[in-house]
Amino acid sequence: MTAGTTSGTAQRGWELTARLGYVINGVLHILIGVIALQIAFGGEKTNADQSGALSTISETPFGGFILWASVVAFVALGLWQLAVAFRKQPSSQGSGTKDRLEAGLRAVIYLALAVTVFSFASGSGKSSSKQTTDATESLMSAPGGRFLVGLLGAAVVVGGVIYALKGLRKKFLEDLHSLPSGTAGVTARRLGVFGYTAKGVALAIVGGLFVLAAVKADPDKAKGLDGALHTLRDQPAGVWLLAIVGVGFIAYGIYSFARSKYGKL
Repeated sequence: MTAGTTSGTAQRGWELTARLGYVINGVLHILIGVIALQIAFGGEKTNADQSGALSTISETPFGGFILWASVVAFVALGLWQLAVAFRKQPSSQGSGTKDRLEAGLRAVIYLALAVTVFSFASGSGKSSSKQTTDATESLMSAPGGRFLVGLLGAAVVVGGVIYALKGLRKKFLEDLHSLPSGTAGVTARRLGVFGYTAKGVALAIVGGLFVLAAVKADPDKAKGLDGALHTLRDQPAGVWLLAIVGVGFIAYGIYSFARSKYGKL
């Protein structure tokens, strides 16, 4: 076996492991969606966020193995995005400054996910809501902290709007090489539209809670995704709005399975 063949085999293995990261991400979103539906209809058992989804996985018979495999997959996906960010030659995601910055941001997100999953795999995982509140309190205690929390919240709101528009305008299709023809392709597109829009709404609410925490100088108002979904439930017609968002997270999760196969890396 030549050095070139070995290198090609290693890169193919890296790519397959990175694509597994999209599958795991899809599973997490499906679990969050299911938990959101439980909150909507009074059967709440755990937090509707990453910590709740990871806790659910850890309680399954093969939970430990799945969590450690998830760590490896997210690290592979994060490092792949990091490589794209620093790559000068053209790649499937483009080689412009904007493309490389976006790849760098994705690298940060997936590597942060790897750290979060690692904490649960090693038995030291904590509630995402509690971590968010504690981090907000620490930031608020710093000079100009309330302004920074408000600025962070506004940025998350903008990110949520961008996410929703990405779904409504079908811009997520630019992240894919292609989609299968026929019913499968149509279904994947519809799942992407619904999923991105629902996730964008949830992120906008998360950001709004950060802004509220800054305005009222109350870090307890910033409770992350779980707090955002509870806030949505408590609004007029909130049960049904939350149910729609929950189904949207499930849709995003299923779309992620298609992305694992057809997505650009």
